[in-house]
Amino acid sequence: MSYKNSILVLGAGELGMAVLRSLARHAASRPGVSIAALLRLSTIASSDPLKQKDVAELRALNIELVPGDLADQSEASLAAVFRRFDTVISCTGFVGGKGVQLKIARAVLEAGVKRYFPWQFGVDYDVIGRGSAQDLFDEQLDVRDLLRTQTQTEWVIVSTGMFTSFLFEPSFGVVNLEQNTVHALGSWDNAVTVTTAADIGMLTAEIVFAEPRIAAQIVYVAGDTVTYRRLADAVDAMLGLKVERVQWSVPQLSGELAQQPGDSIRKYRLVFAEGTGVAWDKARTFNAQHGIEVGDLEAWMRANLLASEGVAHE
Repeated sequence: MSYKNSILVLGAGELGMAVLRSLARHAASRPGVSIAALLRLSTIASSDPLKQKDVAELRALNIELVPGDLADQSEASLAAVFRRFDTVISCTGFVGGKGVQLKIARAVLEAGVKRYFPWQFGVDYDVIGRGSAQDLFDEQLDVRDLLRTQTQTEWVIVSTGMFTSFLFEPSFGVVNLEQNTVHALGSWDNAVTVTTAADIGMLTAEIVFAEPRIAAQIVYVAGDTVTYRRLADAVDAMLGLKVERVQWSVPQLSGELAQQPGDSIRKYRLVFAEGTGVAWDKARTFNAQHGIEVGDLEAWMRANLLASEGVAHE
């Protein structure tokens, strides 16, 4: 089946590159499908070796590079850029600050784009609701409201949970290998859904091209859904450790946030500690229902921790 579908991906960070690679693989066998990436002009022309490497890879994948700046450009200016594309996929994250996600969504609608995948690659914002500790989440609900109250542009939301790597991010503090400690957010029985960036990229491309076509729907995916107890057990088992286990209670995290109300990491810790809308059963996910293999927690640890830790297993 061939049809025209010009796809624009906003951003080429860790997730954007994963999505672009997977879309390019699909496009190679689908006549009429073309892929483009919106990047800052400074990124396209950068002398930074890492950025040059990504730009060279995108060009090698036959991906068009479109200059644009989501934070600086006006809604009308972005709409003019988006207008020639059938599908727009936002992989920008929250780096642009408040208002950017809503501006992008409005520009998509103004441009008459046929299908939009907003930056919602995270938790279940509907379940968390408004007024959570992470104030950026309210804007995610504003975007959902905007998309749900119109019928011109099809929308698809991909709920992925947390990036698997974020559990091991030292600044987040859940797994701190330097201090040989695992912290439970809220409770050892609290669970969190995690998916790797590579798997999110692969699954997003599968969702884009799925038949029958997916529209006006939240699609749940998951690499794994783990309790903090299982996480600590996995760190012990795989790395041959006996980590110190420390529970961070909701009142404790709430108090820490009150002391530094602008601290984004403290906001995230409290939301995940409250345990609402941050985990779902892997059996009901798109990948499980379609028999698509993804990496679980232990697979990520084998690939990313064993080599870096230099752990010897007898």
